[in-house]
Amino acid sequence: MPTSDNELIARYLAGDSAAAGDLVKRYQSTVRQFLRRLSAGDHALADDIAQETFIRMLAGLKSFRGDSSLGTWLHTVAYRIFLRHVTSNSRLEFVDHDQIPEAMAVAHTAMNDILVEQMMMYLSLKERLTITLAFSAGMTHFEIADVTGMPLGTIKSHINRARKKLATLLDTEEMAL
Repeated sequence: MPTSDNELIARYLAGDSAAAGDLVKRYQSTVRQFLRRLSAGDHALADDIAQETFIRMLAGLKSFRGDSSLGTWLHTVAYRIFLRHVTSNSRLEFVDHDQIPEAMAVAHTAMNDILVEQMMMYLSLKERLTITLAFSAGMTHFEIADVTGMPLGTIKSHINRARKKLATLLDTEEMAL
């Protein structure tokens, strides 16, 4: 039976450094994928922010109250670090919806993570955030509201708008991430 997050946190706080590694391993891929999609495939930026996220996680576990799941809390931390980086460095690229290249209109079956990451540059930051949390992280609209601080109606609007833009890119009717 897998060890729960709470058990790993308790072990880490009791001095078990292996528990820290287990927590990082458990969430590393989801946090990195989340950040790669937010950064439109900038793997170096995503990896840097993921590393900082896990450093902050370990430093903040003693004050983690468990009001939300550890995964939701980590996505919140990653998002806040990402926002601070974007506002101070602004390395991200955005492409206007009207400038969608013909080359991006590929069959739905050819889509993979790399294509999805590249397609994120066609979305606004809030669209990237909400659609990634909804489909890649599998969060509910309420969990997305916890992470982002946005109202539920706004979250639904951003997800719907992002789905439509991505479907246009793929020249399909519906978008399943």
